[in-house]
Amino acid sequence: MSIKLAEYIWLDGSEPTRQLRSKTRVIPVEEQPGIWGFDGSSTNQAEGHSSDCVLNPVKVLLDPTRSGPIPSILVLCEVLNVDMTPHKSNTRSRCVEIGEKYQDQDSWFGLEQEYTLLKDGRPLGFPKDGYPSPQGQYYCSVGTSNAFGREIVESHLEACLLAGLKISGINAEVMPGQWEFQVGPLGPVETSDHLWLARFLLERIAEKHGVSVSWDPKPVEGDWNGAGCHTNFSTKAMREEVGLCEKAAASLGERVEEHIANYGADIEKRLTGLHETASYKDFSWGVSDRGASVRIPWQVAQEGVGYIEDRRPNANCDPYVVTTLITETICSALG
Repeated sequence: MSIKLAEYIWLDGSEPTRQLRSKTRVIPVEEQPGIWGFDGSSTNQAEGHSSDCVLNPVKVLLDPTRSGPIPSILVLCEVLNVDMTPHKSNTRSRCVEIGEKYQDQDSWFGLEQEYTLLKDGRPLGFPKDGYPSPQGQYYCSVGTSNAFGREIVESHLEACLLAGLKISGINAEVMPGQWEFQVGPLGPVETSDHLWLARFLLERIAEKHGVSVSWDPKPVEGDWNGAGCHTNFSTKAMREEVGLCEKAAASLGERVEEHIANYGADIEKRLTGLHETASYKDFSWGVSDRGASVRIPWQVAQEGVGYIEDRRPNANCDPYVVTTLITETICSALG
């Protein structure tokens, strides 16, 4: 076969929550994907009188969603202006800048992405009228009465692995139809790239089942857990020097408002102080405390070294923004 299919993927300019976009290009099989244009006026990234924007490839992977004899690749892109400068919606460029500034500290991230599978506007496992049994039996569950959508979840895991993404696990979450996958550990830019591509693959696989993916931080009002993107972080020093994890956790309390404002839309609906969250109005950290803003795992406290978990980011957060903020805040504090 002399051609291949290249699926160009990028983030649009939608606010307050970014959306994935993609389009397919047919290129010679031996050719590397190059820059490509698109209509930014249709993606909230330009005005109609000056609508051209540029897709600049930053990562190329195998596309596991297409079968057949034609080779296929995924092409993650950043958005540029026509003068080749970063577009104002390009949050990746800032992530690269901060990652390079603090690269000597060797930051690692692990992102725990929660999401909800919906059919006809309701989470899988919810009856057409009313509600299912209260949460409690669904977390890490098995069986048709407890786990809903597993075929999609397993297909997504396999697709991520085939594509070469560093997905490290999956599990059913506390609410019916709610699941989680984990990405990392990788550096700030790499983890964010892998998370966006994993989100893309999940959306494409769910399409085939007539199911939609919700990244809403509070998909169902009431006594149900919200959906977050718990963010695990460490530097080389935190992994080796006793006492730095506590210092890192405390440093996140120095820029609380800035972090909360950039951790995802409608964060106040999720960070209420209930359902394993701290209030968005407060900041706290503690050992093994899922009701704190930042958790230090018990084994880290015991050993004195390791990582911390920022439990505040929403499921709908932009990981480029989250990893940029956390890297800058903690690495500047640790020096």
